[in-house]
Amino acid sequence: MSDPILFSVDHGLARITLNRPERLNAFDASLAHAWAEVTAEAVSRDDVGAVLIDAAGPAFCAGGDVRAMAEMGSGGAISELAGVINRGIVALTGSVVPVAVAAHGTTAGGGLGILLSGDYAIVGEGSRIGSLYANIGLTPDLSVSAQLARAVGERRALQLVLQPRMLSAAEAVEWGLAAEVVPDAEVGSRAEAVARSWIDGAAAAYGQAKRLVRDAAARPFDEQLAEEARSIGAAFGTPEAQALIAGFAARGTAR
Repeated sequence: MSDPILFSVDHGLARITLNRPERLNAFDASLAHAWAEVTAEAVSRDDVGAVLIDAAGPAFCAGGDVRAMAEMGSGGAISELAGVINRGIVALTGSVVPVAVAAHGTTAGGGLGILLSGDYAIVGEGSRIGSLYANIGLTPDLSVSAQLARAVGERRALQLVLQPRMLSAAEAVEWGLAAEVVPDAEVGSRAEAVARSWIDGAAAAYGQAKRLVRDAAARPFDEQLAEEARSIGAAFGTPEAQALIAGFAARGTAR
């Protein structure tokens, strides 16, 4: 039996690969617990500057494994399992590590929550993205209700959760769910290139910028401005920023 998630760290990049291709990477108990473990490790390691989430097989993630859910037999067990997956979502969104997502093929149900947990999503030309919970009498989970409206606006979020609509790749970009559309065969390589650009650039500053944007909704406006002021002051004093500022200033003088 293969591991439900593949995890590796290479030159600062933590790669998390959903690995249940025969079930379209839908979550069962094994994938849920593996997800919670590897996400926590990825964002806590000192040698990780960025995270890349991708998936094996023909789809990114079809949400929950309905067959496995039916075998659980109780709503309490379903809620408990969702809580396990949520630990990984909170680990990613609450970290100062930027997260790229390579979402090819179908992304549906809870898979949409996994996509939203990334900070920069790349989709393939053949990608389709939707909610589809109500098709089987269920309600959104895995952060979909918490993050979808923030990403696309309340009215568009309602369109997705109240209709069995699947967005095309171009619509996903237009709505703000994804940043780029590339040929299907290039989704993984483009997402890795984006993640590597963070590592090769001002990695700490990218992470703090992510934190400021992610946390803004939880703060009053004046407190957010104060946190911005504190954060830029702290960043200014880092060796990384000092080197980049000096280089920028030198280029300006050369003109």
